[in-house]
Amino acid sequence: MATTLIKGGTVVTATGRSEADVLVDGEQIVAVLSPGSQLLGTDLTQGVDTVVDATGKYVIPGGIDAHTHMELPFGGTFASDTFETGTRAAAHGGTTTIIDFAVQTYGQKVMDGLAAWHEKAAGNCAIDYAFHQIIGGVDADSLAVLPTLVDEGITSFKLFMAYPGVFYSDDAQILKAMQVAADTGLLTMMHAENGPVIDVLAAQLAEAGKTDPYFHGIARAWQMEEEATHRAIMIAQLTGAPLYVVHVSAKQAVEQLAAARDRGQNVFGETCPQYLYLSLEEQLGASSDEWGAFEGAKWVCSTPLRSREEGHQHSMWQALRTNDLQMVSTDHCPFCMKGQKDLGLGDFRKIPNGIGTVEHRMDLMYQGVVTGEISLERWVELTSTTPARMFGLYGKKGVIQPGADADIVVYDPNGHTKISAETHHMNMDHSAWEGFEVDGKVDTVLSRGKVIVDGDQYLGAKGDGRFVKRGLSQYLI
Repeated sequence: MATTLIKGGTVVTATGRSEADVLVDGEQIVAVLSPGSQLLGTDLTQGVDTVVDATGKYVIPGGIDAHTHMELPFGGTFASDTFETGTRAAAHGGTTTIIDFAVQTYGQKVMDGLAAWHEKAAGNCAIDYAFHQIIGGVDADSLAVLPTLVDEGITSFKLFMAYPGVFYSDDAQILKAMQVAADTGLLTMMHAENGPVIDVLAAQLAEAGKTDPYFHGIARAWQMEEEATHRAIMIAQLTGAPLYVVHVSAKQAVEQLAAARDRGQNVFGETCPQYLYLSLEEQLGASSDEWGAFEGAKWVCSTPLRSREEGHQHSMWQALRTNDLQMVSTDHCPFCMKGQKDLGLGDFRKIPNGIGTVEHRMDLMYQGVVTGEISLERWVELTSTTPARMFGLYGKKGVIQPGADADIVVYDPNGHTKISAETHHMNMDHSAWEGFEVDGKVDTVLSRGKVIVDGDQYLGAKGDGRFVKRGLSQYLI
């Protein structure tokens, strides 16, 4: 098996940093050595196949994006990234594992939905991948099947309190699913928005002629995120099930999570880069010569971008520092403006919901280190170590230590990244992050010991990635 020595860098983990060399044999890390160590010989560089010079750079565990939607059917179309294009873009951005969502729709068998996702992904991914299971129809059949998902290496499932008629689960269905979760150790993931109320508000706005993308954010009011988050927490408390709330965007929802955690409840939350940097006023309310007020469609996602005037972005960063939110995923669900987002011209309700970020998460979060929002160690914790622990991958993923998969990123703090649709690798005709600049750059990416990105050059291949079975959550109280 090929051997690689990553030499001269600063190894950064969730708990600290140190000057160290990392030795890789085949697909695994076999040693983390102090500089100049002769434990394995006087000159390791002479005995390995490849030497990666990491002088002046950070050596971190590969990023884990625990919330992506490749090829997701939504709003009469499909997310524009395939597993091939989306995972290749992720690799360029320093992400070496994604956890995507297999979909069961109402009336469909859960295992049929899972099989369809395996078929989409198998042999197409540039990096390793795992699945959560969306339960779009909570019925006797799906409830009976849920416990068997653990044997499939799928230890979390997602319910929706939004999208009536598509994915929506009512409170009774949520209760039944959480009872199964409490019995089996499955982690319930929740899209927490009060969908029926939102649909009424959206219809009223449309009837009043308020149809621009801006009103997507008005219809999905923060009160409906807070209310649904609280309701999910209460049902989880009643059943004893652990709860993970996805894409938290409202500061009031964070307050509900923090209160539950202070009571000792197994409740967790993620946010996404869009809720840290973007806003209702600046993005959803944007206008351009090409699209007019429809420019804001580029940033239509759910939960929506929140008002900067109300301080939601500041609260998300604070929650990441205080661990009231535990990790950052992307909810990567890209759509092109032409032929997809423009389905909603004249009616914001018909705009496919989603933003493409899988390539940029590591960079955007590193910029938070540069600006002092989070520490270097917290960057690694939020983007790699906690996702691994939360979703049963830790030990093999999310850490640089002997025995772990050699998923490693060499990150150059003296590099520079300018984000643009002209240079990104996602299958999109625009960038939600156009013009954003980051004071750092992904230098080298290894996936299970293979260098798949070297500078701007992609050295990987379709099919490099494998399906990874997950264990139960390693993050529960």
